Amino acid sequence: MSERIREIPYNYTSFSDREIVIRFLGERFWAMLNELRHQRNTGISARMLFEVLGDMWVVTRNPYLQEDLLENRNRLNSLIDAMHHRLGQIEARAGDNRKALELHQAATRAVDLFARQFDEDRILREQVRKRFKRITRKDNIDFGGLARVSHATDATDWRVEFPFVVISPDNETEVAEIVRACIDLGLTIIPRGGGTGYTGSAVPLDARSVVINTEKLDQLGNITPVTINGVDRPVPTVHCGAGVVTRRVSELAEEHGLVFAVDPTSQDASCIGGNVAMNAGGKKAVLWGTTLDNLVSWRMVTPDATWIEVERYHHNLGKIHEQDEVVFCIHSYQSDGKTPLGQPRMLRMAGATFRKAGLGKDVTDKFLSGLPGIQKEGCDGIITSARFILHRMPNYTRTVCLEFFGTELSRAIPAIVELKDYVEQAEDVVLAGLEHLDERYIKAVRYATKTPGRERPRMVLLADIAGDDEPGLDAVVSEVVKRVKARNGEGFVASSPEARRHFWLDRARTAAISAHTNAFKINEDVVIPLERLSDYSVGIERINIEQSIANKLVSVDTFIEHLSGDLKELKQDEDYDNSAENRAILQAKLDLATDHLRNIRQRWAALAEHMDDPAHEHQDLLYEHEKALIRDDDCVLDMLLRRDVRISYRNEIKQRLREIFRGQELEPLRNALRNKHLAIKNNRLFIALHMHAGDGNVHTNIPVHSDNYQMLHEADRLVERVMQLAQQLGGVISGEHGIGLTKIHFLETGKLDDFVQYKNQVDPEGRFNKGKLLPGSGLDNAYTPSLALVQQEALILEQSELGLLNDEVKHCLRCGKCKPECMTHVPRANLLYSPRNKILATGLIIEAFLYEEQTRRGVSVRHFGDLNDVADHCTVCHKCLNPCPVDIDFGDVSIRMRKVLKDHGQKKFNIGSWAAMQFLNVTDPTMIKAMRLGMAQAGFRAINAAHSVAKMLGLLGGRERLPPSTTGNTSATQQIVHLVRKPMRARVPPKPLRSLIASEDPTQVVIIRDEDKAGSESDAVFYFPGCGSERLFSQIGLATLAMLYDSGARTVLPPGYLCCGYPQTAAGDAAKGQAISTANRVLFHRVANTLNYLDIKTVIVSCGTCMDQLLKYEFEQIFPGCRLLDIHEYLMEQGISMNAKDGRQYLYHDPCHTPMKTYNPVKVASSLVQQEVLLSSRCCGESGTLGTARPDIADQLRYRKQEELEKGLVKLTGQPDNNAGKVKLLTSCPACQQGLSRYQDDTGLETDYIVVELCNNLLGINWQDDFIKKVNSNGIERVLL
Repeated sequence: MSERIREIPYNYTSFSDREIVIRFLGERFWAMLNELRHQRNTGISARMLFEVLGDMWVVTRNPYLQEDLLENRNRLNSLIDAMHHRLGQIEARAGDNRKALELHQAATRAVDLFARQFDEDRILREQVRKRFKRITRKDNIDFGGLARVSHATDATDWRVEFPFVVISPDNETEVAEIVRACIDLGLTIIPRGGGTGYTGSAVPLDARSVVINTEKLDQLGNITPVTINGVDRPVPTVHCGAGVVTRRVSELAEEHGLVFAVDPTSQDASCIGGNVAMNAGGKKAVLWGTTLDNLVSWRMVTPDATWIEVERYHHNLGKIHEQDEVVFCIHSYQSDGKTPLGQPRMLRMAGATFRKAGLGKDVTDKFLSGLPGIQKEGCDGIITSARFILHRMPNYTRTVCLEFFGTELSRAIPAIVELKDYVEQAEDVVLAGLEHLDERYIKAVRYATKTPGRERPRMVLLADIAGDDEPGLDAVVSEVVKRVKARNGEGFVASSPEARRHFWLDRARTAAISAHTNAFKINEDVVIPLERLSDYSVGIERINIEQSIANKLVSVDTFIEHLSGDLKELKQDEDYDNSAENRAILQAKLDLATDHLRNIRQRWAALAEHMDDPAHEHQDLLYEHEKALIRDDDCVLDMLLRRDVRISYRNEIKQRLREIFRGQELEPLRNALRNKHLAIKNNRLFIALHMHAGDGNVHTNIPVHSDNYQMLHEADRLVERVMQLAQQLGGVISGEHGIGLTKIHFLETGKLDDFVQYKNQVDPEGRFNKGKLLPGSGLDNAYTPSLALVQQEALILEQSELGLLNDEVKHCLRCGKCKPECMTHVPRANLLYSPRNKILATGLIIEAFLYEEQTRRGVSVRHFGDLNDVADHCTVCHKCLNPCPVDIDFGDVSIRMRKVLKDHGQKKFNIGSWAAMQFLNVTDPTMIKAMRLGMAQAGFRAINAAHSVAKMLGLLGGRERLPPSTTGNTSATQQIVHLVRKPMRARVPPKPLRSLIASEDPTQVVIIRDEDKAGSESDAVFYFPGCGSERLFSQIGLATLAMLYDSGARTVLPPGYLCCGYPQTAAGDAAKGQAISTANRVLFHRVANTLNYLDIKTVIVSCGTCMDQLLKYEFEQIFPGCRLLDIHEYLMEQGISMNAKDGRQYLYHDPCHTPMKTYNPVKVASSLVQQEVLLSSRCCGESGTLGTARPDIADQLRYRKQEELEKGLVKLTGQPDNNAGKVKLLTSCPACQQGLSRYQDDTGLETDYIVVELCNNLLGINWQDDFIKKVNSNGIERVLL
């Protein structure tokens, strides 16, 4: 790689100096700059110019830096002055050099434009605010850094420009007026949903662009039978807003025994509007087609800010290309969406025109006979809603996992066609999905081979086969498995929903293919005729072999060069012998190694050169065992594909060099060669395949290091070969991902011309997605950030701990699978802080820190505020970890952020969270009681009184009120209103647990047991109550002890009031959290030594955060052979459950930090109460201290939680409230007990702990008083520690 490729500072992107200079100055000046650099000696002027360009480049691509400069004119002036100073120095050095002066003038114009942009932005922002506030709520107008960066890219991470503003309309009716306002302000419009696109269709190309985020348009209707014009029977349909997440539609359909056919791999994050605009598909497309095939109608706003509704007539309820004539009726409406505009017009076209003949998918025809919206990638309007048909799935489904072993692709790949043909010819059976993973994906998703005793498969197929006749279905499935075995494969069948879901999990993790390249990859989805899939696979494997050989040849050349050098690594050893004798010995080894390397190089290069030649003509290149494997008509490539001929670095080079350079004194040389090889191997390109195999849609992925300029451009050349190969085999360049930025160069000229003509007709001014899908709109001006380049600032990163933060987020794939699980991603509650968005923001905040650490202006305090904002918007629930293909836990990332902020003294101070921490940290019983009285008992009463006053004054708003945005600063007055918006109905007992049972002495271990039931063989358990169950809601700890007492267990209670250390760590005070944890572990070892006569096998907790923290305590070293269990899991194991009840039903709120890690929490709750318990998901809003630290964020969380509670009540009672008291809400977290009590007034739901409910049922209503009397009389044994 050229040494001069990246001299411009602060450039942590895929751009080289060339692209940056061209972006700001133009291509002519890049050539001029290079010419001038060759004429001059020192290069001082060039370096100063690069410094100016570096400043402009980093600010241009970082909205957090822009916000700081817009807000602080002094810092902006300082930056501009520094730029002009450098330009002045360049001019002074130019003398009478005309070209140097011309370059200086160009740079001056660029700086002036850069500076002027800030004033223009201020003016335009005010105009935008003023205009849009008349249309939508001010919360929906977002200029913030997080909004802009999360809407600047999609799953590709290609970026061109940041949007000027992001607008998130509350409802469909606002969209037309928003479009009209954008037109009047001269802003181009980018429709955007989940941001899961793989071709850059929603990436802004113009800095004056508005992204309209449709995620709030998430209305999902009931399933409704509709009579479609021209169809003779009602058809089940569902109406969806553009922002409905695809998975939600599938779940609704499944609840009613139906199937929603649109199921892209991104369905956990993609939205309906994007599915329509891209014509998305998925695994079910093999049976029912893509989005287009399943649409009944859709509504959209046009570039004239009017409405159209497109309705399909004579729907064939199947694949659209199988219908002879397809008819659409297009209704036009004025901006109100109701008043007709002219007469409806009919659009008729042959079904065969929708896809290339013989292909199951094809989205390359962007014109599509002028059909609006569909497949247009947001270039002719914005989709706002759609109605889809739903299908009936046969009664029985089997998921088949087929593993293919061996090395012959020619045996494995044809199985796809054979399997599909066989199933489709079978009677009363359908193929509802057929997916493929190649060996590289199998490795990337960490696939666990199902066949015992076999190596990793070469290929895996997953198929859903369904039918109404179960015996007939099983017969077909058995035949499929039998046929696979004939191809050196094995088959496994899943019939239960749980097993079927487990089989499909690996397919959902395919994005992990690019984890080793910091999550950047080139993703192409071509469609190949099924009968040519084998040829395509061979073509791709040929490319992989070529790339592998080329990479290995680089290693060989590097080794030869290194061995001919001075071998500094050997001379650094103080025992190095530089005698003539030793030099001769070493030289002999070097000569031997070099000769071997040259011989290997000659063999490998010759094999690469003669791939297409007959193998028998090149036997001189083969080893003896390889010659014996030559088959008739074999070419060299055939043998390489079968791996009968191997090009192996390990066997041919590594092993031999180890033999030559064996011994301790040559270990530094071996290490140097190994490190060089690993660095070169890390830059090897390869292509990985996974397919929607049933319709030939092949996802062709090339992981690339975005910091490696040569690798990126070599990858571009591979993409060209892939596209050529697909087209040569009769395929097309896209089946569902679209064209966007990444494929426009490969689109057939005729298809591009047709779309350009259509675009000029409907949107001649480029109001929607300006420049997209037009000639010249490719990746030439696109870049991607490179966190690997950020790592080069090692000293700054290490000093500020930003390096660890960078390491924790750098593998994010932007797939969005975290969104459904994230508590802080609730678009309709103005909460758009998914881990994906926060990680994108974190990357730019780190970059802002790095840049400003190196400037005279210093780091802006504003960036710490930005980091606080991201860190605050996390409940640290860790639920994002499970769906993440690369195992990023943003809860841990947030904790790291809070630690960074605390270490820098920049963590926001909050009196509520400070007081809560003091309460948790204190151990003195008197102080605990005093703080409990003031904070909990009096505090709760104060909140309730303030709630009543605020409600009376009308400050709280109605039930339909939408929570305001929480980005930026919320005033103290607003925070107070949020704090008291819902009353605190939690009942706080008068005394803490230890006070009730007289066990506050920190020098005594307490053993609680019923002498009548507990014997020497009874269970001995260690109970860690935690703060919530002991200090605050003592009835929880008391109930836990009571049930253990009643079960006959001997319960050990550690001495003193203890905190587990989790709250401190989660708040960013890692040192305090670690100190508490260490002190506790020491104390517990002392307890174990003191009570060594007790065989403690179970540690019990009654709090989820305590469970999370205690899992790190290594209890198996304290109480050998013990396990950690939640009290409810333990009671279930003991067979304890409630007696007959009075018809009451239960909702169960599983805490974010669920304490039940061994068993399914819902099953545990159902077992204990002896009936099915309905899960009520989502965060209660308390989240430890979040409810007091950030009441505004808690208000947003509660908005979503209340929806979930009301939905649960409707399922159980048919009503959204519990006025009759027939439903009770159970939980297993003290903080949730507090948080859930806030919903009592609105829902009528009383909240209680499961173990408390058990006590009420089994021990009687006065169980607390009875138990306290029992244990205080003769139920406690006290042991001096």
